Amino acid sequence: MNKKGHVLNAILLALGLGVILTVDPRSFELTTDSLLLLGKKIGQLSLPVVLGALFPDVDTAFGKHRKTLHNLPVLIAFLAFPVVFGNLQFVWIGVATHYVLDMVGSKRGIALFYPLSPQEYDLPTGVATSSKYADTVTVVITVAELGALAGIHYYLFSLDVSLATATASLVGSF
Repeated sequence: MNKKGHVLNAILLALGLGVILTVDPRSFELTTDSLLLLGKKIGQLSLPVVLGALFPDVDTAFGKHRKTLHNLPVLIAFLAFPVVFGNLQFVWIGVATHYVLDMVGSKRGIALFYPLSPQEYDLPTGVATSSKYADTVTVVITVAELGALAGIHYYLFSLDVSLATATASLVGSF
């Protein structure tokens, strides 16, 4: 996907994830306080999600694009980041959704197992980055990503807890 698509994806993710983490669909009441809380949550999410969504394309300046920073070891490092440093908990969501957008939304794909393998993986659903449909594909994929994140948040574990707490929650449910 192109830079515009990744920025659009990141902004929509921050907005949608803010709603998912703030609004309980069973008991939400629209009040000034709830809107302020929603605005605060979106503000807190915007920087880490946008940074994560744009970070993988730093490899256009060095290394091999869609290989050097578009792989599972990099994603694992971002998953571990909040465990080690205690902050930037949502950067991994931006990175992961960047990967999904490049694999599903573009024709080229990414090298998931780089540096072990340079093989690029994609799905046949992608369009050229210059296509007039690129923005539409980006929005459709982002809505699907938000649906998946909502399902995880509402039915598996809360996305606004630490990785250790989420893992314990998952293990405890089986």
